[in-house]
Amino acid sequence: MPEKPTPQQNHLLAALPSEDLEHLLPYLELVPMALGAVLYESGDAMRHVYFPTDSIVSLLYVMESGASAEISVVGNEGIVGVAVFMGGESTPSRAVVQSAGSAYRMRGQRLKDEFNRHGVLLQLMLRYTQALITQMAQTAVCNRHHTIDQQLCRWLLLSLDRLQDNKLSMTQELIANMLGVRREGVTEAAGKLHKLGVIEYSRGHITVLDRPKLEALSCECYAVVKKETDRLLPYHVPPIQAKAHPVH
Repeated sequence: MPEKPTPQQNHLLAALPSEDLEHLLPYLELVPMALGAVLYESGDAMRHVYFPTDSIVSLLYVMESGASAEISVVGNEGIVGVAVFMGGESTPSRAVVQSAGSAYRMRGQRLKDEFNRHGVLLQLMLRYTQALITQMAQTAVCNRHHTIDQQLCRWLLLSLDRLQDNKLSMTQELIANMLGVRREGVTEAAGKLHKLGVIEYSRGHITVLDRPKLEALSCECYAVVKKETDRLLPYHVPPIQAKAHPVH
C-alpha cells in the first residue's frame, strides 16, 4: 500500500513554522486528484484552494472556439487558487489536473482568514504569486517566439520539477492542448527527442532518460523561470536527475 501523502510534501506548507502548520492542519482535507479533473472553470467563484502533494495542475485559457493553451503549471511547489487571497475570487482560466495524485484542500474563506492572520503565510503566498506571474509571462513569450520542440522541452522540465521521479503519464493529445499546438507537431517533436535518446514514449507514458540533454535542448525560458522560483522560494527542492545514459 502506498504511503498516505502528508501536508509537508507541499513545499509551501512545509516552509511554514511548525506551530503555524499545526494550526492549519484541522482545516486541510486530503483529496484525490484524478487525471483530467477540472477544479474550476473560467469565471467560477473559487470555494477552495488546493495544495498539491504529488499531482500537477495546469492553468489553461480557453478560447470561444474551444481551443486552449496552458499559461502555467502548479505542483508541490505551490497552491492552486491564488485569486482567493489576491481578492479577485475568480479568474478567466480553467484548472485541470495534468498528472494524477493527491492534494490538500482548504476552504477559500479559511485561507483568507489565515492569510490576514499569519505574517509568514502572507509573505510565502505573495512570493509564490510573483514566481507564478514570472512563469505565466515567460510562457507567453515562449509560445510566441520558440519552436514546438523547445516548448515541449520546457514543458517536460517544468513537469519533472513537480514530480518525485522521471516518469510522466500524459498523451500527446493532452500535451498538444496544453501547448496550444496541433497534435502532429507534438508527435514530431516527441519523436525527435526519442531518437536522440532523451525520452522514451509509449502508450501515454513518458520517461525522461537524459535530463541534462533535455535542458540543453530547451530554450532559455525554463532556466529563467527556474532561477526566479529558486530565488523567491528558497524551500524549492532540486529535481531528481535522470541518468545521462539509460541502461538497457
